[in-house]
Amino acid sequence: MQALTGPIAANNIHKWMRAWHQGSAPDAIDLDLVRQMLPDTPYGQGVREIKAPMAHGLASCEGMLARNPNDAAEWGIFYNGHSSAQRQRFTIAHELGHFVLHRSQGPNFSCDKESIYSGADRMRSIEREADDFASNLLIPGDLLRDAISDRRIDLHHLSNLAKRFQVSFESLCIRFVKFTPQRAILVYWDNGFAKYEWRSSSAKKTGARIRRTDDPQEPLAETLAADPDIAQEWNGVDMPADVWCPEESSNITLTEFKHTYGARDRVLSLLLLESAAPRTWDRSWQDEDVSDSFDQFGSRGD
Repeated sequence: MQALTGPIAANNIHKWMRAWHQGSAPDAIDLDLVRQMLPDTPYGQGVREIKAPMAHGLASCEGMLARNPNDAAEWGIFYNGHSSAQRQRFTIAHELGHFVLHRSQGPNFSCDKESIYSGADRMRSIEREADDFASNLLIPGDLLRDAISDRRIDLHHLSNLAKRFQVSFESLCIRFVKFTPQRAILVYWDNGFAKYEWRSSSAKKTGARIRRTDDPQEPLAETLAADPDIAQEWNGVDMPADVWCPEESSNITLTEFKHTYGARDRVLSLLLLESAAPRTWDRSWQDEDVSDSFDQFGSRGD
């Protein structure tokens, strides 16, 4: 029997939702309908009700899934009421992921920074699994494939997709990089230092990664990321790939995109590289985790 994973569970829920909508479900999934539906599916055995999500005021906690201590058939979801609407959607989807994938492992799941970044490998693993479920639930793979196939990708298009699926721009960019067949790298800079780096599967297979010169890493010279006078570059600028990636030839073209958030302390760099053959001598990518650095739930998704 195939193990239940976040993508498999999310895909099955999409099938049920489309059947309920008679084949024409909204692109932005109705999480409240999912919540109400789940107890009546194979993923809700023994559960009578998932209560409507409630906001909490704890700044250190993004979300929580909890079983009613007086009624084992009732569960509840809590989210940070101070977060953006898109972040709240991701949090609720993340907690639904815990419900589907992990509720047999405990009566509650508190998604705060301490639990996410603790030394417990299992805790980090289930948070990544819930992230993966949320990402697949909020941004269906078949719709994303249709939206990015056979067209030029830029930040204008990705921003429109984020609005279409009602997710944050950052979440959409991460999902794109994890999903696209292109060689793609996404770097999130926080106060001038790299917080995480996501690479597409084809980037991993060909050994494409950003140059490491510092710890923590600062933006590389001659890149848009390092230029304080350029806050936004949504159309992309072409440059030799070896400016960013030391193993790449200068004959390979890399297109760099840049998005700076309002406070100018956080920057997203999206790098798209020309195709290249996999490096058969380097199999290290097969052993890499799904994230090259911090998991998405720990990053800010507004």
